[in-house]
Amino acid sequence: MIRPLPAFMLAALATAPLAAHAARPLAPEDWYRFEQLSGLQLAPDGQSAAYLVTRYDKETDEARTALWQVGWAGGDARALTSGESVGNPRYSPDGRYLGYTSARPADAPSQLWLLDRRGGEPRAVSKLKGELNGYEWLPDSRHVVIVLHTDAMSEAPPPVNADGTRAEKRPVPVVIDAVAFKSDDDGYRKADGRTQLALLDVTTSETVPLTDDPACEASGPAVSADGQRIAYVCHRYDSLGLLARDEIRVIEAKAGATPRTLVTVDSPNGQHLAWSPDGRELALLVGDEPTYTAYQQDRLALVEVGSGALRVVTGKLDRAVGSPRFAADGRSMLLTVEDDGLRYLARVDLASGAVTPIGPKRVVEEIAVANNTGGERIAVLSSANFSDDFSADNVRVVDGAGAAATLRALTTHDSALFGELAPGTIEDLRFKSRDGTEVHGMLHKPPGFVAGKRYPLVLWIHGGPNGQDEHGITLAGSTPGMVRRMLASHGYLVLAVNYRGSSGRGQAFARAIHGDWGHKEVEDLLAGVDAVVKSGIVDPQKLGIGGWSYGGILTDYTTASDGRFKAAWSGAGSANQLSMYGVDQYVMQYNAELGPPWKNQAQWLKVSYAFFHADRIHTPTLYMGGTRDFNVPIAGGEQMYQALRTLKVPTQLIVYPDQYHEFTRPSFNKDRLERQAAWFAKYLQP
Repeated sequence: MIRPLPAFMLAALATAPLAAHAARPLAPEDWYRFEQLSGLQLAPDGQSAAYLVTRYDKETDEARTALWQVGWAGGDARALTSGESVGNPRYSPDGRYLGYTSARPADAPSQLWLLDRRGGEPRAVSKLKGELNGYEWLPDSRHVVIVLHTDAMSEAPPPVNADGTRAEKRPVPVVIDAVAFKSDDDGYRKADGRTQLALLDVTTSETVPLTDDPACEASGPAVSADGQRIAYVCHRYDSLGLLARDEIRVIEAKAGATPRTLVTVDSPNGQHLAWSPDGRELALLVGDEPTYTAYQQDRLALVEVGSGALRVVTGKLDRAVGSPRFAADGRSMLLTVEDDGLRYLARVDLASGAVTPIGPKRVVEEIAVANNTGGERIAVLSSANFSDDFSADNVRVVDGAGAAATLRALTTHDSALFGELAPGTIEDLRFKSRDGTEVHGMLHKPPGFVAGKRYPLVLWIHGGPNGQDEHGITLAGSTPGMVRRMLASHGYLVLAVNYRGSSGRGQAFARAIHGDWGHKEVEDLLAGVDAVVKSGIVDPQKLGIGGWSYGGILTDYTTASDGRFKAAWSGAGSANQLSMYGVDQYVMQYNAELGPPWKNQAQWLKVSYAFFHADRIHTPTLYMGGTRDFNVPIAGGEQMYQALRTLKVPTQLIVYPDQYHEFTRPSFNKDRLERQAAWFAKYLQP
């Protein structure tokens, strides 16, 4: 059995060179060996798949993303780019080109690059001054519709030195006129910083504006099969009543055209538009009304382009769906269904709404479909299985149909790394909360688990709350999956609970905490701990707790409600929710769910009990956050750190400079993992 390691040994392990030996624990240093896949695309003929591979470079302390391609038969995966990071791979409709975006040099605006699949070097085909956020091909394979961010025009031109080199940029005031005026990663929303659509001719580099609405941020373009029309999302930030609404507009694919609003819907978690093959309908996702924006369950809908009539297709399916793609027959769509720790591939019949799973249920991250093959080819990004939750996401293709289909791997990224690691096992749990509600979770057991032995337990809490702990491994440093596996591989039992408010269990389950934060979630979390402790495999004197984002918030709520935990880690969390109003990016949710503080002060104080009753917290707690986080600003952690210091409770605050809610600097992600492990080792492994 791999026994838990003390803090000094964890630190040594984190800095030691990696040796290729079997069945070792997952180490923070492994961060530099992970390969994260994204951006999956299939060529029009279905003969090859393009995708992105992100690696974490130790020398430069940067994430680097390269473009890769693999054939349908598999075994020939190869990198097509190196050096500067790239994004947004898209095959041209005629299959001749593979496009992608890249900034060269890295501080210059990103441009569209084309790689001729017949041979030759990639070439930049745009000359844009603003930032290129995305693009889609038109059927003629000569034009693309681009999403262009124009905030660069609001800055003063960079000064030039006498020798012609670029001098330091001079700061300028930020002019703000939006109700929702800040967003994580994007920062402050400037008055002239909207995204608009334009048409780019890839043969001449000529760019002509397509949309020009200063009150509308245009995004997510989808091109009709005949190339005559473009559907897109118009999002308004200047009106409180429209913050949670998506205007779906259609415009002719030519300069000077006037857009038409087709339908206005409640914003989903992430909009995705797709034209039906005959151009009569547009598929889209529909979210929940603003008061439930934090618990929304996206549904698939179709809108008639001529009349604007909207029909929800998956209304009878009490689960969230995502990544919709039209099937070759035009009468069904492929999508993912989020369901109780899984996110499986399925086909939905557009007439009846009937949903049929495709292949074994597992966690599917992305879908790509090729319909010009005389049939249909489907590729996904997915792990091999969830029996041990220690297989990496790779490109896999669907062989067969319906539930009998199988997934065949085309790539083997991360197989060497995971082959070295001791995976442990995962047990699905079912237990009752205080009020009798059935709650589900997962218990990660360490490698070599011995029945009858009592282990230290860490309760690791996912964020959201709209989200779920699920099978399969993800590589983002703040995600529960990464931390759960690292702690378990070092001898801890790690408990993941899909508390009320989580997705994957239906609408009523998600909405159960509406306007009542830190109540039922805490009861569910504690019920999970009670159930595992009762089983006799946990040392009740060695209990830890932690999480990131809403997981950090729930850590504060839980330690203010129950004193049994010996160590806590609260990352990017908050406890004085009243102080977050106007400081984070959730003003619309606050107004819709809780009401403005001046109208509902009692409710705001109620959901801030972890701060105003900080004297109930006796658990040594480690706080962390990034200085540029507009999602859950670091002020939330600073306040709780200051409170516990005042109360003489052991605590520490780690501040990561220039980091957003999700860290971008690899060394900081590694450092975060090291400190998490050392903090729990200090208090749970005396």
